[in-house]
Amino acid sequence: MDISAVIIVKNGALTISRTLDALKEFDDVVVYDNGSTDATVEIVKKYSNVNLIQGEFIGFGPTKNRAASFAKNDWIIIIDSDEVIDDELLATLKTKKFQKNKIYVLNFLAYYKERQIKHCGWNNQKIKRVYNKTVTKFNDNYVHENIIDTGFEQEILDGNIKHYSYHSISDFIIKVDRYSSLYATNNAGKKSSSPAKAIFNGVFSFIKTYFFKRGFLDGYAGLVIAFSHMATNFYKYIKLYELNKEEK
Repeated sequence: MDISAVIIVKNGALTISRTLDALKEFDDVVVYDNGSTDATVEIVKKYSNVNLIQGEFIGFGPTKNRAASFAKNDWIIIIDSDEVIDDELLATLKTKKFQKNKIYVLNFLAYYKERQIKHCGWNNQKIKRVYNKTVTKFNDNYVHENIIDTGFEQEILDGNIKHYSYHSISDFIIKVDRYSSLYATNNAGKKSSSPAKAIFNGVFSFIKTYFFKRGFLDGYAGLVIAFSHMATNFYKYIKLYELNKEEK
């Protein structure tokens, strides 16, 4: 295949075997490890088609661009270490005639543990993940990074990526702290915030996820997800408020 799979990872030992097993037909897989302290590196070294790179994390957008620079092919599919491409998507990637004026969008199926989440805004998300690195790249956002798509057409590819991002409630707590800190750091001095804004955004996020997006239909997992969204939004704005105060 004339396409490289690129993965950035830190402490992904729990999920990365499943991710790499689904990529065995790829000739070039780049795994960019940024400081794993678990068995991630040892697991990755078992795969002969993987080029393991070890470097620092400099924000999600810049780190993905750094990782893609090691790919042998110009066409890139970005995959997280807790994501698995299905057989239909693999077949599409093997036969697709990619066009440089297009960015390709993938359909995502989200899971909590092994249970598919069908509401909460997690169901069938469409995310840009396939691009030609000679004509575009990810933006420089530390978090909520995206492929720069100005002037490009977009096309949805057949198949799915299964996303196994959370395996316990503790995973939600860890990601709340990490993502809110990245957001605050990336926007300090650029955006304003306040305690009132933090409270409003947190509460609204819970209502939107649990009620408007029918998270309650996903049972207790929907409640955990809605509360996690609330906490992330509260902490990212209150952390931004605190950083802005410190800069003054």
